[in-house]
This record gives sequence, C-alpha cells and structure tokens, in this order.
Amino acid sequence: MDSFPAVSRLTGIGPGSRVWLPGPLAASMNLFGAVHARFVGAVVVPAPAGATHACLTPAVLLRALDDGVDVAGMHLVVAGDRLSSVLAGRAAAAGAQVSHYYGAAELSFVAWGSDEEDLRAFPGVEVQVRDGIIWVSSPYLSLGSAASDGPFATTPDGFATVGDRGRLTGGVLSVTGRGDAAVVTAGATVLVDDVEAALRPAAGAELVVVGVPHPRFGQLVAAVGTDRAALAAARSAASRLLSPSQRPRLWLHLSKWPLTRAGKVDRAAIAELAAAGRLTPVPAAVRVGA
Repeated sequence: MDSFPAVSRLTGIGPGSRVWLPGPLAASMNLFGAVHARFVGAVVVPAPAGATHACLTPAVLLRALDDGVDVAGMHLVVAGDRLSSVLAGRAAAAGAQVSHYYGAAELSFVAWGSDEEDLRAFPGVEVQVRDGIIWVSSPYLSLGSAASDGPFATTPDGFATVGDRGRLTGGVLSVTGRGDAAVVTAGATVLVDDVEAALRPAAGAELVVVGVPHPRFGQLVAAVGTDRAALAAARSAASRLLSPSQRPRLWLHLSKWPLTRAGKVDRAAIAELAAAGRLTPVPAAVRVGA
C-alpha cells in the first residue's frame, strides 16, 4: 500500500476511474492493479468498452490493437515484459496515453517511464547496476522469499536483486533480462537475451530467439517474429551486430504470439512449434555455415 499514492499520481487512477484488467489475478501485476483500484475508489471492469485505464502486458496490448480494440482516451499501464518504443508509439497513435514500468514480485516497482527506452527509478527507489546485475534499494521490497534457492538476494547495505541484468546510463535503466536462457550451438553457448537485445532495435518489433534441435550442431539459433518486414530488417543487420555463433541460422514467422495464462509471450510454446517445423521460414533465410 505504500506505493499506492505514487501509482495514483503517475496514472491518474482515482475515484470514478474504470480499470480494465484483461489478465488473471494470479499474476502479481494484475492483482496489484485490482487492489489499488478498489483502494482508491475506482471500478474494475471486465471489458475495454468505457474503460479509462487498463493494466496489461505488451503481448496483450499488441493483440488488442491487432483486434481493433478502441484504446482512444485510455491510460494504458503496460508491464510484465519489455514495451518497445514502436508498440508504445502505435498505442499512442491510437489515442492512448502509455506508461510502462519494470518491477518484480519481490522488488515491487523499480522503474517507470513511457517505454523500455525511458525507464527511470520509481519514486522512493534507488537503482544500481553492479557487475551487470540490477540491484534495488526501496521501501517496497519484500521481506524475503520462501524459496531458499530462488533468485531473490539481499545485501547488508539494504539492496536486493532477482538476478535481472541491465545497464544504467544517465539515470535511464535498460533491462536486458534474467540472462539464464541459452542456446548451445556447435559448442558455443549463446545467451538468448544478448541476441534479442541486439536485434530488436534493428527489427523495430518484438522477436523471440529460441534453439531448434539439429543433428550436427546440437541446436540452431532461430529468430521468430510475427512481422516479416521486421525479421528481414533484423536479418540484414545480424552480421553487423552479432558474432558468428550468435547469428540466427533460422528466421521463422508465425501469425500470432502464443501467450501464457499471465498474458506473456509463451517462449516454451514457440520453441516447441519451431522444433516441430510448424513455423514458416522467411525467404532468403541465413544458411547453416554462412
């Protein structure tokens, strides 16, 4: 509850607001949105029609825009994954006001802005990046974690982390991910987050990197996206941005992102589709050994 006043100021959610929460309350961001709304006298509504605000993931936002949901006049609070400036711009062009935040269940709010390129420390929070890992000092931190072997860790000086990696430049926090997902190809370990972070700006759209089994190389690095033009742009930039082992050898298209119950892009489902050969290769795909 300590963060409620700051969230109210940043979003304008208050008495009379109508908040659309399309995701399940089992996800902490949606549970927080519901509790905050009720606390300040707002109404949680089951559909976007008539809503003044919405709390949703980038994947759900993309699907809503693709489906023609009218977001004009809404204040969209987007979290749960990285919000690209392209998607934020598309929502703004549709008439919405957009806010984006980064946080974690154990850390609560960490940084707030308009998209992933504009994240600055949330009110009352101090952010440091130590050896590439994001550490947070905050009045909103959890007291601990029931999982003794989980990613939540604290230091004697009052900082905590969940192991997410990032960079802090001029007060702007860039979150690059947890960093533990990897593809092992021809004996080289390729961190998925590193490849995605390099290619997404060139693509101007979301893309997901997965490993596809290969009898000789173990796995092939595959880039998957829903926008063929974005995949082509990323492919043309790959040789400039990535080392040979990091470069995707497969460029695959799917019509729509599969989502988890929490409304996030389902990476496991994408990897299964890619491994089963159920995704469409993009013409002029990079050849193995190129």
